[in-house]
Parts: sequence; structure tokens; C-alpha cells
Amino acid sequence: MFDKLEEVEDRFREVEGLLSDPTVMGRQDRFRELTREHAELSALMEVYRAYKRVCEDLEGNRELLQDADAELRDLARQELPGLEERREALAQQLKVLLLPKDPNDERNVILEVRAGTGGEEAALFAADLFRMYSRYAETQGWKVETLSVSEADAGGVKEAIAMISGQRVYSRLKYESGTHRVQRVPETEAQGRIHTSACTVAVLPEADDVDLNIDPTELRIDVYRASGAGGQHVNKTESAVRITHIPTGVVVACQDEKSQHKNKAKAMKILQSRILDSLVAEQQARMAADRKSQVGSGDRSQRIRTYNFPQGRCTDHRIGLTLYRLDAIMQGDLTELVESLTTYFQSEALAAQEA
Repeated sequence: MFDKLEEVEDRFREVEGLLSDPTVMGRQDRFRELTREHAELSALMEVYRAYKRVCEDLEGNRELLQDADAELRDLARQELPGLEERREALAQQLKVLLLPKDPNDERNVILEVRAGTGGEEAALFAADLFRMYSRYAETQGWKVETLSVSEADAGGVKEAIAMISGQRVYSRLKYESGTHRVQRVPETEAQGRIHTSACTVAVLPEADDVDLNIDPTELRIDVYRASGAGGQHVNKTESAVRITHIPTGVVVACQDEKSQHKNKAKAMKILQSRILDSLVAEQQARMAADRKSQVGSGDRSQRIRTYNFPQGRCTDHRIGLTLYRLDAIMQGDLTELVESLTTYFQSEALAAQEA
């Protein structure tokens, strides 16, 4: 590990030198690329240099154990356990930082929330989940652009799709994909009985044009008149667009915009991300075929979390975490959940690497 860290430190110094080179500063693409690399290496270097400082302090304290001054020896002996604990913590942090990076971590995402079993109550909860993620995105300084919403008859949504853009969005939201279960008393329930409903959440890394080479001849594009709310515009022009990717059978429809061109652009963005996600899922399934445990595999049929309103609790079943502050979570306070999931799956990756 430390040979690798020395190589990384050499590269870090090299990048710092290049960033101060006037010839590089004049080439915008190269300068941006180096700036990004410098930012990625900085966190690792900060921890590595702290680790080396602690090691030097440990060595100095051990030398003081042989000092003639008894007071200095006692002081050094008292500091040793804390320094050793600090060194172990930094070493563990370095192992995490050296784990292979998920190539999608820096990407924006397409968030899809759909009502599942539970009828009207599932549609209401789907709207609640979509609002929860939107509010969390706001706290992170991310941009949320609604791409498509299919409203339910009695309120709520059958399906809501949004693009979330910002810094490391996928890295923070990637563990949210799965089935989310809600237990609560619906407003229409006269006898106060608790109902159980479910929604599915999909978090898809945004696909760049270079990621997929979709043959236009493999697409069937249908245009039709929009339906639903919209005043005079509805049923007057064929602005709604439905795109079918014939080889995979993936179908995307969009009618939110008055412009057919804008609806087509949004539908293509969703289509690309869904196809890319299916390709990544196939690859991950092949890699996981020999694993005994499929915990956290991303299988969307798996129930990942339960929101119990009568008890005010939220339980993530993958990591056994229960939090009794459901109101705050539904208002977008997902930080503890996100960080706990990240730590858990990093530990899993470390254990697999060391096995």
C-alpha cells in the first residue's frame, strides 16, 4: 500500500508543478483536466501526510522512552496509545481512499420514483419520496430539473422523473435504488388501520453521448397529443413524444413540454441513462454471480427501507440501521443514512479486497 502511496505523492507533486506551468495554463482543456486530478489526489495526500506526521511523532516518543529525564519518559508513555490509535485510524482511512473508484461517482443522476403496491396510498408516498429527495438535493446545493411527472387521480404521483445535477451526486444517491416500504394510516382510513404500501426508486447515472452509441435506426419515435392538465394546448398539437429502443424494448414517453423538440430531448436523455444502467447492472450481476450474499447488489426487487409513521422510525434493512426521526428524514435530512450506507459498503469492499 505504501509503495502505491509514494507513487501517488510523486504524481501529486508533478501535477502541482504542471498547474503552475504557463504553457499548461494557456490550454484550457488540459488545465481543467489537471485541476480535476489535483482535487481528487488532494484528499488522499492530506491523509497520507497526516499519517506520516503521526509515524514521526511515534518514533520520537519511543526515543524519549530512553531519555534520562523521568518526567519526559512519563509524558512520552502517556502519549503513545493515542498516537497509535490515530495511526491505525489514518491507515484505515487510507485503505478506503485507495479503493477502486466507481467511475460513475462524479456523474449527475436521473432519479425515478414510481408508485408500487398500495393504490392511492402508494401514489401519495411516491410524491412524498420525490419531495424528500428534492429537498435533500437542495441542502447539497444540487439542481433538480423535473423531466416527467404522471399524476395519480386522487393526488400523489404514479411516476416522477428528475435530473439531479451537482457535485458527486451519484456517489451520494446510488444506494437509494430499491423498494421503499411505508407503513401508515391513510387519511381516508376511517378505522385508523395501518396500511402497508410500496414505491420503487431508481437512481441512474446520467449517460454521456460518448457512453452509448445508439443507432438511430434502432429507435421508433412516436408523436401524439398530450393529455391531462394543460389548457388550450392539450390535444391541439402533437407535442408528446414516445421513444422505443427496439433491441432492448426500453420505452420512454415525455409530454411535459409544449415543444415536441424539448420533449424528444428529455426522452432521449432518460432513454440513454436507462440503457446505460441496464448494461452496468448486467455487468455487476456477472461479477456477483459467485458471491454467496447479494446484500446491496442493487436489485430493485429487494426491499431496502421501511418508513413506519406511527412509530416515527426509518429502518434500512441492508445495514440494520434504525433512526427514530422520520419527520426530519421526510423533510430531506438524509445525511446520516447516506453516510452510514457509504461506510458500510466501503467496509464490504475492503473486506472483499483483503479476502
